[in-house]
Amino acid sequence: MSEMIISTAKFGRQVMLQQVQAIPEEQFDIQTAGFNNTIRWNVGHIIYWMDTYITLSFGSPSAIPDSYALLFNSGTKPSEWKVAPPSKKELVEMLTAQLSRLSELNSDMLEEKLSTPYVMGPFQFSTAGELFNFALLHEAIHLGTISSLLKVQTR
Repeated sequence: MSEMIISTAKFGRQVMLQQVQAIPEEQFDIQTAGFNNTIRWNVGHIIYWMDTYITLSFGSPSAIPDSYALLFNSGTKPSEWKVAPPSKKELVEMLTAQLSRLSELNSDMLEEKLSTPYVMGPFQFSTAGELFNFALLHEAIHLGTISSLLKVQTR
């Protein structure tokens, strides 16, 4: 079962990469009415949280710039950015690098207990696999948001 989670992660990331690469960069910063953020923010948010979940789940060091927390953590907004965000090219490079990191995972790693359960509101994750599986759900939610932003922008 754990191998399927890793395969799903890699497949999902490939879908994400294809979609992001197909979006013209001039659409990355359009904040459409009814949406809290932009395509650039959603892509960066996915990168930021996947890095965080990989770090929490597997104990590996962060592989993203410190500025990503200021730009893309939960609760941040492009309207409040004080530093220039990464370009589409940099975001695609980060997504690709994370895909490579996903390829290094194995099923034994997913079975490991977290040193401390990760609590998020009413949810508690006790194993690396539980938290990593949530990371995949999180990524899918934001991919759906990106798709919705694109549909609204092209009306």
